Amino acid sequence: MNDTVVTVVGNVATGVEFRESATGGVARFRFAVSARRWDRQKETWADGPTSFYTVCAWRTLGANLAASVSVGEPLVVHGRLRVREEERDGQRRTFVDIDALAVGHDMTRGTSAFRRVVRATPSSTERHGAATQGQEAVPRAARAESAGQARQVQGQLSVPGADPGGREEPVGVGAGAGA
Repeated sequence: MNDTVVTVVGNVATGVEFRESATGGVARFRFAVSARRWDRQKETWADGPTSFYTVCAWRTLGANLAASVSVGEPLVVHGRLRVREEERDGQRRTFVDIDALAVGHDMTRGTSAFRRVVRATPSSTERHGAATQGQEAVPRAARAESAGQARQVQGQLSVPGADPGGREEPVGVGAGAGA
């Protein structure tokens, strides 16, 4: 099967909704992408039309997204493009979705603090069962627990070089940097 794989840069337009399903958790959110073009006549940058996509992320990626992403944050989304048509109220509508393979903050527009998710070590029966079913070997309860812990920590970690009072300090300056 030939998939159309895309990478889009934009902003989170809605809150991330995370739901558990039979195949693992799934996160969904709307993603806004606006093209910026140079206007030669006005000699300024101008926003073009905005395209909206529904982004779906499954299993661990979905749980991590729900714990890490808020409305308005700039992201880079890489995934499979799906275009579908539905009829609603007698009108035919087209929807464009992206099944995310990888998502990250757009580092050209800010900083981010990465935190690795700590997972429980699965028993040999869980590993064997997951391997035969083609699923990851992390129990659903552990995924939900780690997503909950990440949500709890969100906003409590500081960015290197900034203090809680909002004053910025260069990285490597101040206490703990040999001073």
